[in-house]
Amino acid sequence: MASMGLNLDEQKAVDRFRKAVAEPSMTQLVILDFWAEWCGPCKALTPILEKVAAEYADKGVLLAKVNVDEEQFIAAQFRVQSIPTVYAIFQGQPVADLTSARTESQLKGMLDQLLAKLPVQPAGEDQPDLAPLIAMGEEALAQDDGERAASIFMQILELAPDNGEVLAGLVRSFVAAGRIEEAEQVLDSLGEPLSTDPHVERARNTLALAKDKPEDGELAALRAAAAERPADMDAQFAFAGAAFAAGERDAAAETLLRMIAADREWNEGAARGKLLQIFEAIGLEDPWVSATRRKLSTLLFG
Repeated sequence: MASMGLNLDEQKAVDRFRKAVAEPSMTQLVILDFWAEWCGPCKALTPILEKVAAEYADKGVLLAKVNVDEEQFIAAQFRVQSIPTVYAIFQGQPVADLTSARTESQLKGMLDQLLAKLPVQPAGEDQPDLAPLIAMGEEALAQDDGERAASIFMQILELAPDNGEVLAGLVRSFVAAGRIEEAEQVLDSLGEPLSTDPHVERARNTLALAKDKPEDGELAALRAAAAERPADMDAQFAFAGAAFAAGERDAAAETLLRMIAADREWNEGAARGKLLQIFEAIGLEDPWVSATRRKLSTLLFG
């Protein structure tokens, strides 16, 4: 689920959804039930969902419930128009609409079909703890050691070949190491639902921004052009992209913020779009991103 340009309440809603639904769905099949206290059909369906989810728990099935009155933003993202609405979620993406299943046998039949197609990990199956391994890879990336990070993520990939976070880490490692073609090959090889995994989307943004990296001497020329022609939006935009790709994220952000202040609609909002792409590539939890997002919000909303 996209999380760029959200206000604080919407960001909190997205965070709750990620913890309750998106993250568990990386390995499990999540039955996502949109309901409300006042909904009679919802109350009739709930016992069926709970019973089947309990029976299928050892097969890797989990039930998550979203109260549409309390989580209006999440319901809107899924375009919920009536309730109950029920989806099957795997690796962060809807893989089936289960709303029509109103009996145990119907629901079990649909789940059986999904479980036969998807690499859902049964509960209790021995699974390696990837978190400390991923943390090692991220630490290497933070130290700008792309080659070591790539080596770590390739080893983790042998344990979890369908893990979106690990694949995204490998792509970002290749980018950090300057191995752009290999990063592209990994992304091009991904099918659904991995290609739309939130971690993979972040890696794709990282790759897109890295392609702006200038040749030796080019950044100085772009910086000079931007300084000489402060009203030239094309010159400012070219410098901002190159500056970020060269590791000068402060210069890139300040240039884009000045552009937004001068003309936020220039080139269909290209400056804001580039800044949001930078946020997504770095990670919304990053302190620098949080501080820069506040500057952007001040510009846009006063």
